[in-house]
Amino acid sequence: MKRSKAQEKESSSLLKKFITIILFIAALIGILFIALIASKPHTYNGTLIQFPNPAPEFRLTNHYGQETSLSDYRGKVVLLYFGYASCPDVCPATLAEVRRTVEILEEEGRADEMELLMVTVDPERDTAERMAIFLEHFHPAFIGLIGAEDEIAQVASEYNILYNKEETGSAMGYAVNHTASMALIDPDGYKRIVFPYGTDGVDIAEDIIYILDH
Repeated sequence: MKRSKAQEKESSSLLKKFITIILFIAALIGILFIALIASKPHTYNGTLIQFPNPAPEFRLTNHYGQETSLSDYRGKVVLLYFGYASCPDVCPATLAEVRRTVEILEEEGRADEMELLMVTVDPERDTAERMAIFLEHFHPAFIGLIGAEDEIAQVASEYNILYNKEETGSAMGYAVNHTASMALIDPDGYKRIVFPYGTDGVDIAEDIIYILDH
């Protein structure tokens, strides 16, 4: 039996409605999927401090010979690291990763929102000049901090950093064993994350960008 034009028109209208409903459902699923991804909590690459406190303030001398306080960098993310210029392996490896972090932030146009501060754990040998030469190998923006032995000991204690000399019998005289982790202090001055030794520079950059944006 041949269908009338009215029946064909009604069938076409129903088909159009059906397609419209399918497209609407597909769009709704897409929106929900995007919202789900956006709401997914950030997985930190370092160890997040659940109840952060203000990072202890300190005043030391930078490798330009100027007095420097932690609060001078308020408004930026600070990576606070304790090491020394004669360090044969751990410090260079860590600073190389931070250099990669800076390169990523430079690509994002955000390098000026972060600062690396390295506090010496070898105040006996680390002069301003020595620290400057050492850090220059990694990035010109890195800042070395020096001070008297009692000043360094005080700052290290406040950040739970352990260090001690170890005689090596080599030409360098002694090495310094030290805590190799690195702290992230947020723009408001709170200690938020601790990165263990060996954390990849890309992972550090991800956490920094997240902290900056939230």
